[in-house]
Amino acid sequence: MSWLANLSKTYDDHADVVGQFEMKKNGREYALIPVSHTTQTAHIEVHLNGKGNIVNAYVVDKNDCSTIIPCTEASASRTSAPVPYPLFDKLAYVAGDYAQFCGEAKGTPYQDYLNQLKAWCESPFSHPKVQSVLHYVSKGTLIADLVDRGILHADSRGKLLEKWVAAPGDQEGKKPDIFNVIASDQSGAFVRFAVDIPGEPESRLWRDASVQQSFIQFYEMSLQDKDICFVTGDYLPVADKHASRIRHSGDKSKLISANDSSGFTYRGRFRTSRDAATVSYEASQKGHNALKWLIDKQGTTMDGKVFLVWGSSRLDMPEPQEDSFIFWDDADDEAALAGGDRTHKEFALQIRKAINGYRYDGDYQSSHEVTIMTLDAATPGRMSIMYYRTLDQNIYLDRIQAWHESCYWLHRYRKNKYDKLVSFIGAPATKDIAFAAYGPRASDKVVKGLMERMLPCIIDERPIPLDIIRSSIHRASNPVGMDNWEWEKTLSITCALVRKHYEREGYGLSLNTETNDRNYLFGRLLAVADVIEERELDREKGRSEGANRRATNAVRYMNVFSQRPQRTWKIIHASLHPHLVRLGGKAFYYNKLIEEIKDRIKFEEFNDKPLTGLYLLGYSNQRSDMYTSKKDKEAVAVLNNDDENQLNEQGDN
Repeated sequence: MSWLANLSKTYDDHADVVGQFEMKKNGREYALIPVSHTTQTAHIEVHLNGKGNIVNAYVVDKNDCSTIIPCTEASASRTSAPVPYPLFDKLAYVAGDYAQFCGEAKGTPYQDYLNQLKAWCESPFSHPKVQSVLHYVSKGTLIADLVDRGILHADSRGKLLEKWVAAPGDQEGKKPDIFNVIASDQSGAFVRFAVDIPGEPESRLWRDASVQQSFIQFYEMSLQDKDICFVTGDYLPVADKHASRIRHSGDKSKLISANDSSGFTYRGRFRTSRDAATVSYEASQKGHNALKWLIDKQGTTMDGKVFLVWGSSRLDMPEPQEDSFIFWDDADDEAALAGGDRTHKEFALQIRKAINGYRYDGDYQSSHEVTIMTLDAATPGRMSIMYYRTLDQNIYLDRIQAWHESCYWLHRYRKNKYDKLVSFIGAPATKDIAFAAYGPRASDKVVKGLMERMLPCIIDERPIPLDIIRSSIHRASNPVGMDNWEWEKTLSITCALVRKHYEREGYGLSLNTETNDRNYLFGRLLAVADVIEERELDREKGRSEGANRRATNAVRYMNVFSQRPQRTWKIIHASLHPHLVRLGGKAFYYNKLIEEIKDRIKFEEFNDKPLTGLYLLGYSNQRSDMYTSKKDKEAVAVLNNDDENQLNEQGDN
């Protein structure tokens, strides 16, 4: 139960923001929910005065529909059984004239709702605004009032329309607002109330802290069953049913569930669910509400699987599934990332500065922790924690830094805020690794599976699974079947994975002219052939580098070359002859370079043994080196020396 204790502590640490709404990037609101409350999507907002008379009503905008509502254990876990929420609910519960407009409801939802609301109003913790709601709903005219105000729409028989059909001859055919915000028919509309009282600053009951506190105190009176809580160790009221709607408002999956007492769940092990574990109502509410809030605030969701990271000192932490681009302060400045004069050491320095901002932004004396959690649901009713780790904050940041400084390459597929492609050196995002390994049309199920498998590689510093590396190498070796942008992205990501796999051998972004590894050298040969033909094709067609052109022979034979390098090199080298003849005296440089590379390959290794992924590093390094001018190389050398000194200084500190 350490995860629940951790979440409960997070709730207590941020108790000052309970009930305060924040805005998501998509415009939707979310909040840290009070105990004994949950969230629902409201469709209709009804305004009352202090005497309980209706003043106005509106259809709720989709960006303002998130509503904090009081709830009991039973109502928070309701499925098909008619169990009312205490204050806000669907029409079947809050409308006394539901049967008149929609037909008979299952059970007695309206009467149950009234009885529960009366009990609250008659308790010592009654609230005058809640009494206004009780006075109004007791009249039993809610649907009729909404129809009169044009919020709901009835047919000629006086029944609510199930769907909107434009009248014949209606050229505009404007659909009423209620049909734009509700997925089912009108009878399923969820209603929330506001009470307008002169002098009161807050009329919206779902945002009124005094109303929320009133219900919390009222509901605490009914919690009499106590036991030892496995989370806190205290003797507290016990929760028999636990919260759902963890990932979103329509989520029915639960992390803690024990309703199969008649099956094989307890047979031979426990007599009741409490023999397995006992969780207090307070710990369950705080833990689940904190989890919902964190998911809304900073969780990453992929096909229902949630990836979540938060810190004890500060909530926002660098997420392991993100790429190094997020650490670059000048990501919005096109000039800062536009050219090849940026070095890996410069980016490594930027990464360290960014991570040190997380490391030293807090209390220096206390020990802080970071929690990593992934959640997924195998069925609509059951959710599980797929991955859970709690690490010391410094250890976590060290491992994030080590990942970004070891699994790196030069990438050119990210865009800045001006929608312009920019370059960055660093680690790819795990989602992009799935792109390289399985292609852009991989299903979300496959992508989320890879993202989960990569977590231990980053957090626990385990090796990257070989099947992921091999799949990426295979795709990067087949450029003919891809668009150029797709292949370039696949190639750079694959090079980062291969570089990480061979980390001890010291390969980097600069061309390694000292190594005698046959795989790397064969890759260099392929790059030289590619550049020679590419430049000749550009010259012949009068086009600049990077323009659309036919694929070179080196690119076309790349897959076969990786399997049978000696035989394929003879074919590629022979195809270069016409291009070298046209170059005249300039061909001397290329012929000399080819011979220098071939001389480094041992005679017995110049064979058709398949190449490893290192040939892609040699190909990428050699191609980049040939497209980099002598002036740029000298500038990079100067930058490397300066950055080396700064990195050493940071390491000493």
